[in-house]
Amino acid sequence: MKEVKAMFYIGCHLSASDGFLAMGRTALSIGANTFQFFTRNPRGSKAKAIDPADVAAFLALAAENEFGTLVAHAPYTINPCSKDEHTREFARMTLADDLKRMEHLPGNVYNFHPGSHTGQGMETGIAQIAETLNAILTPDIRTTVLLETMSGKGSEVGSRFEELREIIDRVELSDKLGVCLDTCHVSDAGYDIADDLIGDLDGVLTEFDRVIGLERLKAVHINDSLNPRGAHKDRHARIGEGCLGAEALGRVVRHPALQGLPFVLETPNELPGYAREIALLKALREG
Repeated sequence: MKEVKAMFYIGCHLSASDGFLAMGRTALSIGANTFQFFTRNPRGSKAKAIDPADVAAFLALAAENEFGTLVAHAPYTINPCSKDEHTREFARMTLADDLKRMEHLPGNVYNFHPGSHTGQGMETGIAQIAETLNAILTPDIRTTVLLETMSGKGSEVGSRFEELREIIDRVELSDKLGVCLDTCHVSDAGYDIADDLIGDLDGVLTEFDRVIGLERLKAVHINDSLNPRGAHKDRHARIGEGCLGAEALGRVVRHPALQGLPFVLETPNELPGYAREIALLKALREG
C-alpha cells in the first residue's frame, strides 16, 4: 500500500512545564512535527500562566519547521456528565477557561474525554455533555473542540460513534466540534481495526463517515493496546507490543482518509522511546 500522501504530522504527549518553545524544541529533537500537551495539571485544576513572548517564540519555530496542528488535552478530572452538579460546574468552568487560553494558539484543537454518566444512564450523560458545550462554545472561538473516542469502561460516554453523533447533534455551534480517534480506545470499544493483522480499518472508517462524517475527524491518538478487541479496558501499550501490533498501526498511518491529520503517541514511554516510535511509524508509513 503506497498511496501518494500528504505531509506526515507525528508527535507525542509532552510536558508543558517549561512552556511552548521548550515543547517545540523537544519535539524537533525526537523527530516530531506536532505534539500534545495538557492545558493544566491533568489531575487537578491549576493552570500555568501563559507567557505571550514564549508563545510568539514557539509560533516562529513552528512556522520555520512546518509543524502540524497541535493537540491540547483537557485534564482528566473534568466530567461534564457527572451526577454531581459541582463536578459538572467544575467541568464547565475548566473547559471555558481552557478555550480562552487556547486563543493564544488559534487554529489548533482541544481534546477532551466526553465523561462518565456515573449511573444516570447514557441518554442523560449525552444531554449533559451537550448542555456543557452549549454553555461554553461561542461563535468567535478559533479552536476546534474534539470529542475523544472512548473504550467504554464503566459508564463512559463515547465508545460508540452513535453516542458522539448524538452529542454533536445537540450542540448549537456544532461547526466548532470534531473528533479525535484513539486506536487503543476504538479497539477496546469493539471496533475491528487490527484482528489477525488484517482487521477492517476500511470498514471502521466507512462506519465513522456514515455516522459522524470523516470531515469531523481532526486528530488521531496512535496507541497500541494491552487488551484484545472489545475488552473495554483502556490500557495503552508501546507500538508493536500490544494486541494491535505495528503492522496494523502502520496501516492506520498510511490510510488515505487520515492523511494530513496530527498523529499523537500516548504510549508508556520516555523521550528516547517516543523517538524510536516516531522513527518506526515514519518507516511503516512509507510501507
